[in-house]
Amino acid sequence: MPGPFRYTNPTPAKAATGRTAAVYAQIGTDFGRDSLPTFQVLSPSYELLSSAWALMRESLLAGEGSRTGKELAALGVSQANRCRFCVDAHTMLLHATGEHRLAERLAADGVPEDEGQARILAWARESRAPEHAALPPVATAEHPAYIGTALSFHFINRIASALLTPDLLPGGAQRYRAVRSLAGRSLAHAVRRTLEPGLSLPLLTHRAAGPAWAAGTEVGGAFAALRNAALMGAGLLEPDERKEVEARVAAWRGEHPPPDWPALPAREERPGVRVALLAALAPYRITDADVAAWRTPQHADHCLVHLIGYGAFLAVDRIATAIDAAAVDAAALTDRHAPPPEPARLTDATDRAADTADDPAQETR
Repeated sequence: MPGPFRYTNPTPAKAATGRTAAVYAQIGTDFGRDSLPTFQVLSPSYELLSSAWALMRESLLAGEGSRTGKELAALGVSQANRCRFCVDAHTMLLHATGEHRLAERLAADGVPEDEGQARILAWARESRAPEHAALPPVATAEHPAYIGTALSFHFINRIASALLTPDLLPGGAQRYRAVRSLAGRSLAHAVRRTLEPGLSLPLLTHRAAGPAWAAGTEVGGAFAALRNAALMGAGLLEPDERKEVEARVAAWRGEHPPPDWPALPAREERPGVRVALLAALAPYRITDADVAAWRTPQHADHCLVHLIGYGAFLAVDRIATAIDAAAVDAAALTDRHAPPPEPARLTDATDRAADTADDPAQETR
């Protein structure tokens, strides 16, 4: 049966050694499965693998705030980026938190009934557009974890859309309600654990201070490491090509380019620019022909994941810079006025009595 990987041959968990094996082991312990395609596909580059994992772990898994709320943020970002693989994954992970009714409501294109949850989902969806950048509608102490989660999935969505097949489960089994629920249940123990922050940081090869919105947190250090690793891919393009890609992403306002995108270079002329721009703005449109036009015998899997990672992170950095500006504006406003009341913290379903009447495990679409 064909695997989920489109253009690379990543290191399987059973064959991993050294530092890669250490990352896989931590993924297995903290996430519940060590063979996660979204990270495994990055294994040709240890720097990308370890830093992408660290940002996701320190924000979504170990960061402050409700896991349900952060899953909503990851889902909203994935919807905005049209990443079917990640939308399905986070729908199942909402089941893992115990939020069965919420998961199925969103699977049917609905919105949360709870106003706080609805605001988080809307914030995440709007975060694709830099001009709509804002701080998340949660308590201030939770901002780094929510922003880190959103930025983590702005990166992971692009990796998944470019380098993985769309189906999360073989044969598209995730389309069935019972399968979604049961798959979520298989991850429930790991999802409901409380993780110690910072344990992924020793895996990183690059350590630096993080951005203002995450200053002094584990999330900030992980984001800085991912930035360093992803921008290494700039070396795969000529200087004038880098300038072109970076200028176009800098002018991007969050829109999805049209199918007949006139500004996209022809693959026969500048295939590297084409792949990097698609990775940034429309990774789901990368085709076999695009990759084949750029890839020559000297371009190993390591090169391909770095070119995709470079384009992907340019878009992430565009969004992160806008959020940084929003954080600075909010801090300046706080200096002039009394702060508003903190939004109430969300409560996970695991902290409430289980509502077995809403369990959809036996229902199918």
